[in-house]
Amino acid sequence: MPAIARSLTAPAPMLLPLRLLAGMSLICLMGLLSPLRAAALEDFIGTYSGWAEVENASGEMSLRDLSVVFSAQQRDNFTLTWKTVSYRSDGRVKDISYTIDFVPSDRDGVYAAAMGTNVFGHSVQLDPMKGDPYVWAQLQGKTLTVYSMFIGEQGGYEMQEYRRTLVEGGLELEFRRFRNGKKMKTVEAFLARQRQ
Repeated sequence: MPAIARSLTAPAPMLLPLRLLAGMSLICLMGLLSPLRAAALEDFIGTYSGWAEVENASGEMSLRDLSVVFSAQQRDNFTLTWKTVSYRSDGRVKDISYTIDFVPSDRDGVYAAAMGTNVFGHSVQLDPMKGDPYVWAQLQGKTLTVYSMFIGEQGGYEMQEYRRTLVEGGLELEFRRFRNGKKMKTVEAFLARQRQ
């Protein structure tokens, strides 16, 4: 009988060690891949800071200090505070900060911004048709993206995306701004996790 035929007709007792070996190999492989697991909200909790050089509309480069704080309110609720300090060549300093609470939506990994309160005292999203931003967050893999949409007076729109990805020692930030589908600005930076 040819060797191939003999190996295909191995007695059942020989298959048990092969199955055991295959199972152990799978467990080892899963152990190697565990760093690739999706992040949980609690993995983001902390304070991060960094800086970026940004080109403004006139082509002038300016330095920006960036910081973000993730804090948890309840199990699936979280608060995100981010701050940008811009330094202009003429000596002016512009300081902008935002704080938004997020609550789970009916979709897995998608969080609604709780920026307003309805007549019953429940947290609700703002109305973009009234000039307010419509904000939500998405957790996918190790990246938490916050989207913010504004509808202009003439019906045009602006979208902002803040992609924050967990990496060794902190976060990689990618900010993108679009106006009516056209990319207006991109900022990339590394934000180091601060010791508590």
